[in-house]
Amino acid sequence: MNSLLPDSVINILSRLETGGFSAYVSGEAVRDMLMDKTPLDYTVSTNAKPEDVKRLFRRTVDTGIKRGTITVIENKTGYEITTFRHSNVYADGIPAPAKNPETEIKSGCAQSDFTINSMMYSPKTGVIDYFGGQSDIERKIIRCVGKPEHCFKEDSLMMLRAVRLSAALSFKIEDNTWKAIKKCAVLIKNAGSERILEEINKILLSENPDYIRKLHECGLLKYIMPELDRCFDEPQRNKYHIYDVGEHIMQTVKNVPSDMVLRWAALMHDIGKPCCSSTGSNGIIHFYGHHKESCRIAVDLMHRLRMNSDIIHDVSVLVENHDVRVEPSPTGVKRMMSRTGEALFEKLMLLQIADNMAKNPEHFPEKKKRIDSAYQIYKEVLSERQPYLVSHLAVNSKDLLKLGYRHGRETADALKRLVDEIIINPSLNNRDYLLKCAKEYRKNKRF
Repeated sequence: MNSLLPDSVINILSRLETGGFSAYVSGEAVRDMLMDKTPLDYTVSTNAKPEDVKRLFRRTVDTGIKRGTITVIENKTGYEITTFRHSNVYADGIPAPAKNPETEIKSGCAQSDFTINSMMYSPKTGVIDYFGGQSDIERKIIRCVGKPEHCFKEDSLMMLRAVRLSAALSFKIEDNTWKAIKKCAVLIKNAGSERILEEINKILLSENPDYIRKLHECGLLKYIMPELDRCFDEPQRNKYHIYDVGEHIMQTVKNVPSDMVLRWAALMHDIGKPCCSSTGSNGIIHFYGHHKESCRIAVDLMHRLRMNSDIIHDVSVLVENHDVRVEPSPTGVKRMMSRTGEALFEKLMLLQIADNMAKNPEHFPEKKKRIDSAYQIYKEVLSERQPYLVSHLAVNSKDLLKLGYRHGRETADALKRLVDEIIINPSLNNRDYLLKCAKEYRKNKRF
């Protein structure tokens, strides 16, 4: 394990110990090292107080000094140094003896959320494990250090973190912990939107993004994303589908690459179906207009979670167009590219493939062939630099204003018509021809 520690971390431990303090790598870094993974970051726990840490290290930042945390900068990287927090009792309810080094360390371990994150390590002592973290890693389970209900009442976000860890590590949530999550699920309403969004993002970018399903199963989802929760058990009785709406969404999420925009678009693409469900006389269920309703709901939901505005825009474009059939022709492909732009068109193709993979497999080969053909044409459009956007036109709005157009909708509509011309025939993208067309549009008021 020592070989996994960066020199900067070893130097931090050594300097604290030379200063007369105990110091250990703690938390998720220890877990990752035990699983032969390189940690993303390292936290050091010590009995040194913040003022001691600031005295021993030249570059520090007061990132959480009220809770005893200082960030030390070593080799342009920040490392959190946290002072042991003392407790009057251990997590199992046994009274703690008078403070001593072992009591400090065990108390520090007891402050962790789950057993697999409760261990400490130093090159001198090896792994310190008071709560069975190593055993739980071997058994691949997520278990609270203390009594689950008490933990969740203290920190409701822990319930969401349990599912996130389960998704990231492919671990099972221990039965008592799972039962407590179901019992305390309503408490997630006390957690802030930004922190909830952070955990949801980590689930979606994990190797098991469909573990969002577990949020439905334990009752958390109805308090976080009720619009998505109601999709589960919503039937899709037609020849194209084999899953209910919720499970279809989970399969789609699992089928797209690990990309924030794509995973959110997959999660949102059919969220409006329960609002659009109708049953024909033959018993077949239809969802007319669900793409627009899904887009509306997705935008509202992401704003509620305080998602980045750029991501909201990209996700909404993909959701609104996910069900649009892109004809495998230069004109059809460029028309869609004009709506999505270059980067989002490629993501739209990936979303449509994933969406169709999550349907009746009998129809997939035909749909995949059409999408692949459209994608090949898209690559040709890019390589040949064929025009398809207003910005690609040989004229602009200033040219139209000189022809007598009014600024605003008149100009925009005329430019859109000109784009339609060059999408059909790229060779028409020359200034004289386009100005002639614009004059005719204005003369005949065809804009």
